[in-house]
Amino acid sequence: MHDLIIIGAGPAGLTAALYAGRSRLDVLMLERMAVGGMILMSETIENFPGFPGGIPTQDLMQRMREQVENLGVKISTEEVSGIDCKNKLVKTGTGEYSARAIVIAVGAKPRRLNVPGEDKLTGRGVSYCATCDAPFFKGKKVIVVGGGNAVAEEALYLTRFAESVSIVHRRDELRASAILQERLRENNKINFILSSKVTEISGGSKVESLKVKDLKTNEEKKLDCSGVFIYIGYDPDTGFLKNELQLDEAGFIITSEMMATSEEGIFACGDCRKKSLYQVITACAEGAIAADSAYKHIFS
Repeated sequence: MHDLIIIGAGPAGLTAALYAGRSRLDVLMLERMAVGGMILMSETIENFPGFPGGIPTQDLMQRMREQVENLGVKISTEEVSGIDCKNKLVKTGTGEYSARAIVIAVGAKPRRLNVPGEDKLTGRGVSYCATCDAPFFKGKKVIVVGGGNAVAEEALYLTRFAESVSIVHRRDELRASAILQERLRENNKINFILSSKVTEISGGSKVESLKVKDLKTNEEKKLDCSGVFIYIGYDPDTGFLKNELQLDEAGFIITSEMMATSEEGIFACGDCRKKSLYQVITACAEGAIAADSAYKHIFS
């Protein structure tokens, strides 16, 4: 029996662990992958307060990990397969853990295009992480799909390696912040294919081309490329909940402003939660609130 189990060790989960650890709770943190979560797919965080010019993502996550481990928080690499919210039981591949309260901070995973060739060529030119795979495309042509901040950041990063970077987006204009759009326009390696969508990715053992459809003219054309980087949003990693909590139609956990879910003693924070802004800074704030709410629940 632990005081608190935190599922997920991204920014939200790590902040929850920090606040819970400082409250001297017995905390177990479960993370199926690397501590830091999906944010590790980004090379640098530029908008986290206190770091002019940005900070390497790996460095920030390592600092956060050291903070919580110094407080005695136990971090275990295990994938959660199920949860019994009423009895506060968490099931993994190695057994069951019980707690007086649970914080869910599992984040979200990249959304797929679901076009022909995507599954076959994933890992063979189709990627969801420029930071991970950009060096494989030195001197080659690549396509980036999407229109938000992640697209802009990853496209700029890819220009360090690729010969050219084309951004394909369904709308007439990008949704990225103004400062990022300015940087994109200033970079002569970047070009834009707007009001368009990818309909197919082709290649034998690796990506060779893709088809793009103009949404205004319905004209379809083939673009030669060696890599396709997809950033069209994220889906919450909440499949393991299996109707245990109230979710929205997309699978995001619905909470109160105090991060309380539909089950007493179960809290949620970070990118798995329904909200308006998905950023590291909001994930951290929610992690702190979730830990405080869990503490008050335990000792109420």
